Amino acid sequence: MGCPGLQCPGLWKHPKDKSRNYNTIEYWTNLAKTLERGKFNALFIADVLGGYDVFNGPQNLTAAAKSGAQWPINEPSAVVSAMAAVTKNLSFAITFSTISEAPYHFARRLATLDHLTNGRVGWNVVSSYLDSAARNLLNNQPLPPHTERYERAQEYIEIIYDLFLSSWSDDAIKVDPKTGVFADAERIRQINYEGKHFNVPGPSITEPTPQRLPVILQAGTSKQGTEFAARNAEAVFVNDATPEGLGIKIKGFKDLIKQQGRSDKDVKFLQLITVVLGDTHEEAIEKLQEYKSYSDLDGAQALFGGWTGIDIGQYGWDQELKHVESNAVRGFVEKWTKVLPGESGDIKKTREFVANQISIGGFGSVFYGTPKEVADEIERWVDISDLDGFNITYTITPGAFEEVVDKLIPELRSRGLVWDDYPKDGITFREQIFGTEGEDPTYLRSTHPAYELRWKAGESKEELEERIQSIKQERFNIAI
Repeated sequence: MGCPGLQCPGLWKHPKDKSRNYNTIEYWTNLAKTLERGKFNALFIADVLGGYDVFNGPQNLTAAAKSGAQWPINEPSAVVSAMAAVTKNLSFAITFSTISEAPYHFARRLATLDHLTNGRVGWNVVSSYLDSAARNLLNNQPLPPHTERYERAQEYIEIIYDLFLSSWSDDAIKVDPKTGVFADAERIRQINYEGKHFNVPGPSITEPTPQRLPVILQAGTSKQGTEFAARNAEAVFVNDATPEGLGIKIKGFKDLIKQQGRSDKDVKFLQLITVVLGDTHEEAIEKLQEYKSYSDLDGAQALFGGWTGIDIGQYGWDQELKHVESNAVRGFVEKWTKVLPGESGDIKKTREFVANQISIGGFGSVFYGTPKEVADEIERWVDISDLDGFNITYTITPGAFEEVVDKLIPELRSRGLVWDDYPKDGITFREQIFGTEGEDPTYLRSTHPAYELRWKAGESKEELEERIQSIKQERFNIAI
């Protein structure tokens, strides 16, 4: 995230942390080169569009500002082209909200990134959860309820599908000096999207991109969020305190995916973790305690307030958090207020417990120990939960990533758990996720609802319009 504190507020104070440089090009290009050296699939850039101002609120930014808890924060996509220029294979998953701008304008930005990275970008679709963002983006109105946000998000993504896939044919670009035709206007069409929230005639302002549609990622945890992801996502960020609980969650997700008429093999699942490594177990514990000494508990409580919509400051330090409701990220509330599968029933989730848990690793789990011990834990989670991969965040940067690359990756590689190298140079994001085999590995899997919306070479405008009309009636008229 383009900020001084992502999941570990206050660690910018650590003498080895470089996150203060988040607003420089070198910070990002050096990180990208480090991750590509470790053969990472992608760098995920999270984002928020407002401050965490619920704790000791209302509208109180004091804790977030003091601790640097995701504040201040830069726009996430601006650094991607610079990172793409110094790498060949690392991909970039970027968070963009469906409340931040008109879908027509966003489609151009996303398409431009897919072109400039040669197909190495994906869109993490979020509907936003901060009232502070809504106040500034929705004419000072409160954040709409979950159901309405995801109804709007579904329309938004359908417009993106149409603009990317059905507005230009695969063979619209001619670049023919003899005829003087750059783009064939007969191979470009308006999408004429009409919905409850948006009316977008089109056509798309950009030509077809290398992946035809960037990879779709999602992280929703509510009922509406998981249904949206089951329908649209190719990769899903999931989270749970235990591998047992995560396994139940992934199984439920896969059932939803099948109900949407998709193959559950066409969606990958990733768990958020923070890794703390030491040459010995004791050294790792010592390092973890050192990091905790720099953490900011007020910043952790500010994060909790933003994630849940709950001012944790209204509770006593030793008081348990129970019977809470939220319009923000409901899965976060459940994580901290219920005993989950695999947890001990005698854990008391007090305000103190929550603040300390969030202070290192935020909402994710912390894996600490020697490289062998952490690799054992990674294997255990995968075996129990049916997980596909991990979204690794940091304590200090770039040191935490350098340790993963230099110490943990070799251990995982020796077990055959990560690849030795990218299968080819110039690999696209979709190939990173699903492999390089198949008729067109850069394009959507065949069970994705947008798969058949693509305007193919040689297909007439009339043939396309007849075909996609029946596809949309069949695949998109399902209430979210």
